[in-house]
Amino acid sequence: MKRSEMETELFCTQCMDHTLHQISYLNEKISKIECEQCHHVVKLRLDVKKEFLKESYYKAVSKPGQIRRELKEGKGDFLIHFPARVVTKPYRLVKYLNESWKVVKASRTEQDQKK
Repeated sequence: MKRSEMETELFCTQCMDHTLHQISYLNEKISKIECEQCHHVVKLRLDVKKEFLKESYYKAVSKPGQIRRELKEGKGDFLIHFPARVVTKPYRLVKYLNESWKVVKASRTEQDQKK
């Protein structure tokens, strides 16, 4: 899972003016919009666990298709790099799980603070 942020100018319903807003994304879906002038926050409900499971499922299901496509394209690089990819995959998987766990944990902390 990936959390990212961007800044853009939007119309704020509290300020009644165009102001800079901080937009937070979770896997390319907007999770929060905050006005930088008045700090009015609009939070969108995202089920973090559901997003994590959906992303993990897609990664697992799409992998055989990716391998098949690379073989069909006939790239000689595939056979050369495949053994290294097999060896490094567990490390990449652990890195992905650690990053995702941080996002899930941060989301839980935010929800706990709301209560």
